[in-house]
Amino acid sequence: MAEHAPALAHQFSDLRQQREAAELGMWLFLATECMFFGGLFLAYFVYRHWYLNEFALGSRSMDVTLGSVNTAVLLTSSLTMALAVHSAHLSRRVALMRLLTVTMLLGVIFLAIKAYEYHHKYEAHLIPFAGMTFRYTGAERAGTATFFNLYFLMTGLHALHMVIGVGMLAVLLLLAARGGLLADRSIVVHNAGLYWHFVDLVWVFLFPFFYLVAARGGMAH
Repeated sequence: MAEHAPALAHQFSDLRQQREAAELGMWLFLATECMFFGGLFLAYFVYRHWYLNEFALGSRSMDVTLGSVNTAVLLTSSLTMALAVHSAHLSRRVALMRLLTVTMLLGVIFLAIKAYEYHHKYEAHLIPFAGMTFRYTGAERAGTATFFNLYFLMTGLHALHMVIGVGMLAVLLLLAARGGLLADRSIVVHNAGLYWHFVDLVWVFLFPFFYLVAARGGMAH
């Protein structure tokens, strides 16, 4: 419909150039996110090299089942997000709204499971910062505390990105309900999909880094 035709900003010569500029902007933003998480991953590898056995000990307290479920949840959300982008491109408004809703729900499920894990760590006194009591008295206390510090820092920042993503999808759902984000305006959904896939990809690395270290860490007995 004419009232939903995309507005062309004055600095662009046509809609194609405007779309490509928007996508380039998102890729540049994701590049800065890669550098941000890349620094955290580098710190992880350095400390893991120093405290290999301690990281394996810390990993043994992780719930691999819940981590695996969360991994499956996020991978499924990537599929529904990709289908949402496809629906927006084809101007299928109802399908777009349904897929955005499912993606949001999957994101909320992930966050709920992660909150449950954090609460379990709190009850087990395995939070070594913010004045919490860290009840680990073994000889590997310092290295194990480093493991948990990195765990909460990296998964916490990832969870924050998830919260932002869910909020972003809520806004897209509202816009889709008003008849926007279709056809030539689908670049907004496309860019949101790129962000969502990036956040999911970060978790694909976080899961083995923290949950599977005991299986590969070669603990000394």
